[in-house]
Amino acid sequence: MKKQLLFIDFEFTMPEGKKNGIKFYPEIIEVGYISVIDDKITETFSSFVKPNLFPILTERCKRFLNISQDNVNQGISIQDLGKKLHEATVLHDTNVITWGNMDMKVLKHNCEAMKIDFPITGKFRDLSLEYKSFFGNQNQTGLWNALKEYGKDGTGKHHKALDDAKTTYHIYQLVEKDKQYMEKPEPAKIGDLVDFSKLLNKTSAI
Repeated sequence: MKKQLLFIDFEFTMPEGKKNGIKFYPEIIEVGYISVIDDKITETFSSFVKPNLFPILTERCKRFLNISQDNVNQGISIQDLGKKLHEATVLHDTNVITWGNMDMKVLKHNCEAMKIDFPITGKFRDLSLEYKSFFGNQNQTGLWNALKEYGKDGTGKHHKALDDAKTTYHIYQLVEKDKQYMEKPEPAKIGDLVDFSKLLNKTSAI
């Protein structure tokens, strides 16, 4: 079974307020992920997703995410999203990597609301916490701000699910490279410090 890194990002519905006494909660309306195996991108996936309990997008949501009602109306169902995520993770030893913990929380909540099993098989890593711990930051840094701290720009457009997944992968590569650089080298051995062939030649000449 091969090891897989799966970088996932979701975009969610956003409220204007409460409706008819029912408290709004976020639903997934866009998914993007990147599968990385043996340091190579083996698959990318992007799709809009139909919301269920609050199917009509608020004006705030459409403005902030630059997404239309037609986009989500033509999206896949949460059930089909579950099948796709299960297929993407079940065949590999998978580490699912997100920026923050909200993506998996909302996915779990959406699955519970629709009475479907949580689809992802694998371990979970919150890269934003790893970033915070590695650099000793007091607060968690936003995805694209983290990349700016490296002097680089994000991929594509912020708050587009696949572009954010690609940006998460980019930060992962930078952080892993820094971790390797910061690792302490093994103590030098005497043989690394002394060229014994030259030493023997000198002693034989005496």
